[in-house]
Amino acid sequence: MDSFRALLACPACNGELAGTWSCVSCGIQFEVRDGIPALVQAPDATTRTVRDFYDCAPFPGYPSNLSLDWLRARASRSPFPAMLDQAIAADARIVEIGCGTGAMSLYLSRANRLVVGADISRNALRLASSAAQRCLIENVQFVETDIASLGIRQDAFDLVYSSGVLHHTQNPEAAFYRVARLVRPGGIIVIGLYNAFARIPLRLRRGASRLLGQHVTGTDPVLRDRESEPGRHAAWLRDQYHHPEEHRHTLAEVQRWFEKSGIDYIRAYPSALLDRREGGLLDPEGDAWRVEGWMAQIGWMRQLGREGGLFVTVGRRHI
Repeated sequence: MDSFRALLACPACNGELAGTWSCVSCGIQFEVRDGIPALVQAPDATTRTVRDFYDCAPFPGYPSNLSLDWLRARASRSPFPAMLDQAIAADARIVEIGCGTGAMSLYLSRANRLVVGADISRNALRLASSAAQRCLIENVQFVETDIASLGIRQDAFDLVYSSGVLHHTQNPEAAFYRVARLVRPGGIIVIGLYNAFARIPLRLRRGASRLLGQHVTGTDPVLRDRESEPGRHAAWLRDQYHHPEEHRHTLAEVQRWFEKSGIDYIRAYPSALLDRREGGLLDPEGDAWRVEGWMAQIGWMRQLGREGGLFVTVGRRHI
């Protein structure tokens, strides 16, 4: 536990945490429940709303026969997790901000890595911690904390990963700057957000659903694919059509965030170059012509629109 405690911090003052889970600097005492430190302060209204939303239906759940092989097979359905795994060292220090029930954190917990999975939903974290225990994974620590006041050590991580999270905060740009402080000089940051263009197909389906009735969501290809899985069907419907807080972003917007934070842009996933074949996740895209980027994002409406329009941006912090 000491190795993980060194990666955590007081959410009030960023001070070190003693073995009793009190802050060495300001003296605040924090609870540890179910093996999960609660490094939280009083959340704002938006955070409370989002937390309650996910506490009601943590996703994804896990089967009764959960195994590490099952977890990795599930992750391998998409090429992105494997690309991320291959891009980082075997002894990397990793933090996932907004880990939910911990699927990606558990997937990345190979070799000698230390992984911190952080989320505001304690119900989701309980499922994550239980899954880690069932898979006999010991190099992951789950933590309850809030992006507005993170209980995570700054400048401490080789990889900071946050996907599908910042666009559900009240101010995604401000949330990004807080998350970006966690990556060490030379470290990698990977951010997944709803794209302003690629999100259009789902927004049209959602608008039609609200105008004409819930049955219109039958045009959603993900919901059709999940008709035989009631839990996953309900989770997608709730998350995509009834979320209380949502924002959408362009690649140029995120590149500006990177620049302001001292982070060098590496690439987008999918690529923002029209003629590029997907390579490694840390292979620089090179020419970043703004017009081509806009054209690529319009193309993402077809490429990513089926599953909600989430795109990934990768950067490296200045040394």
